[in-house]
Amino acid sequence: MQVAILTVGNELLAGDIENTNATWLARRLTEGGATVARIQTVPDDHGVITETVADWAAAFDAVLVTGGLGGTPDDITMEAVAAGLDRAFVVNDEAEAQVEATIAAILERRPDIDFDLEPEWYASMPADAEVLRNEEGLAPGCRAGNVYVLPGIPTEMKPMFESIAERFAGDAQSRECYADAPEGAVARELGVVAERFGVGVGSYPNSGGPTRIKLSGGDPAVLDEAMAWFEANATVDLYESEAAVMAARERNAGSDAPEN
Repeated sequence: MQVAILTVGNELLAGDIENTNATWLARRLTEGGATVARIQTVPDDHGVITETVADWAAAFDAVLVTGGLGGTPDDITMEAVAAGLDRAFVVNDEAEAQVEATIAAILERRPDIDFDLEPEWYASMPADAEVLRNEEGLAPGCRAGNVYVLPGIPTEMKPMFESIAERFAGDAQSRECYADAPEGAVARELGVVAERFGVGVGSYPNSGGPTRIKLSGGDPAVLDEAMAWFEANATVDLYESEAAVMAARERNAGSDAPEN
């Protein structure tokens, strides 16, 4: 399954808020076997969101959009998604009922709060959308076609995604190991692995730490064979985890210490 992630918000582009949603979603999708094909951040701009959603809905199996839900002037994501999918932007009765119940619960807990909220600010979405309940906040999410719209607040986005995570299951898998050496020390062997076994290869250096090696593909037997070949032919020490590398370094440092 090819999935694209679109994060929306001027605050993300300005660096006012760290874009942890994109990283978290990419990790969770990959863990479930999906392939993350695109990640992009766009401003709170109706035209940009509309155009991107229209293009991506046609190009990928699923599109995840986060951010810009709510009742403030910059919360235009839902309306732009509706335009991108060529759907009317309407008040969803189910979403409106959820919003009204949430507002009532807030006022029951905090009767001292004086605020005026219109449920339709939060309950409007593309016509015929499936409502995704927001258990931690006010604005529901939705699914319209293959486009999923989630809140931008991580504490709301994460549980909403988990409620639908099984929809993004795929057959992509990976195998990892760690080299206690710079990535250049394994470049030749990784090139052979990619050519001989047809798997994706990646090496991710960590300043002062080990290099993470990742092989990816859709056939677990081929991945196992490729990793076995790499481990047998690498000219540097390989380990199953970063912790194992650090433990080996400590042992080596202890053995090299001069005796009293």
